[in-house]
Amino acid sequence: MTLTEKDSQYLWHPYTQHKTSQTPIAISRGEGALLWDENNKEYIDAIASWWVNPFGHSNKFIADAIYKQLTTLEHVLFGGFTHEPAIKVAERLMEILPDNQQKIFFSDNGSTAVEVAIKVALQYFFNKGEKRTTIIAFENAFHGDTFAAMAASGISFYTQAFQGMFIDVVRIPVPVKGQEEVSFEALKNVIQNHNCAGFIFEPLVQGAAGMVMYEAEALAKLIGICKEHNVLTIADEVMTGFGKTGKTFAMDYVAENPDMICLSKALTGGTIPMAITTFTQEVFDAFYDDDINKALFHGHTFTANPTGCAAALASIDLLQTNEMQTNIERINKSHLEFQKRIENHSKVVTTRTLGVIFAVEIKSDSEESYYGSMRTKLYNFFIEKGVVLRPVGNIVYILPPYIMTDEQLQKVYKTILEAIEMV
Repeated sequence: MTLTEKDSQYLWHPYTQHKTSQTPIAISRGEGALLWDENNKEYIDAIASWWVNPFGHSNKFIADAIYKQLTTLEHVLFGGFTHEPAIKVAERLMEILPDNQQKIFFSDNGSTAVEVAIKVALQYFFNKGEKRTTIIAFENAFHGDTFAAMAASGISFYTQAFQGMFIDVVRIPVPVKGQEEVSFEALKNVIQNHNCAGFIFEPLVQGAAGMVMYEAEALAKLIGICKEHNVLTIADEVMTGFGKTGKTFAMDYVAENPDMICLSKALTGGTIPMAITTFTQEVFDAFYDDDINKALFHGHTFTANPTGCAAALASIDLLQTNEMQTNIERINKSHLEFQKRIENHSKVVTTRTLGVIFAVEIKSDSEESYYGSMRTKLYNFFIEKGVVLRPVGNIVYILPPYIMTDEQLQKVYKTILEAIEMV
């Protein structure tokens, strides 16, 4: 049996309707921005394998760090124990995070990082004797698939089977250009009419919504409104963190700092699942008490896994090299040039670029669903051409590894242009 045949026999894939979907492609190896399947067909990984792999596949620098850690201490429970790799990760993050962040909590993935933040927002007020049960989120947000994260997400077909089972979430419009005041007023209205504990947002770019972008000044205003009314703010940097927007964190563009930040994906360079939620000292202090019941009773078996910490330290080292920062600037410049080439194309609705992120919305005769016919047609076309891109409806985005070559980028652009002409 081939790998794909064995896969069909045993495995259940994410976001997949197995009755109608095509057989998954069996990848046998990867190097840099490239992947090869079991038949040795080559693919350019133009989305860094769901945004986790900024330094390329099979990165030797990270692999060596993981190997060294595995031969020293592969894992130890984090309840009642600590270790040097976790402390070093905390120290390195404090150097690069917004300066109000003081405490970090480890978990396993982006969803759990968000889950921790939402639980902390709700318990923060509970510990102070206040009943606040509402979380504010943007329309069309995506924060993950665990229950609180799913509740805060606004893509309905992901969550419709669970309606009526969620925590209380109220959504406000995204402050895209021309809609800033509508968003501000909506936030004020929600705070006035609900007992709001926190406001969670994807800073500057809504990833799963199709790379919807908005300005830092608008986000700063929203955070300021929350601060005026003592509503905690949660920046979900799971996608945007570690260089994607051109700065280390999207919040580096924003004049106001959040109370919490959620990190994962590129944290370990696409090697080992790990996530972190960071907090201000004020948030932590609401849990610091003689009363044990005020503790945060949340944990994961692999919390602060030393091997994952070693991968994270190596990834931060790579991100801060001149070579990688130059690569981010190079890709951004290339995106901007491509944007100029296609923004006036007759089949293009709009384009947007920030850092290494590029998105183009293609005209459609009908309203496109997330997994609609145009998306399927585009996806299959890209795979046939040897380019890994996962369109969101009629929106095609690029979010490449920072080590992608100019030649590889040009092939991705050429393939997208061919796809635009095809539809």
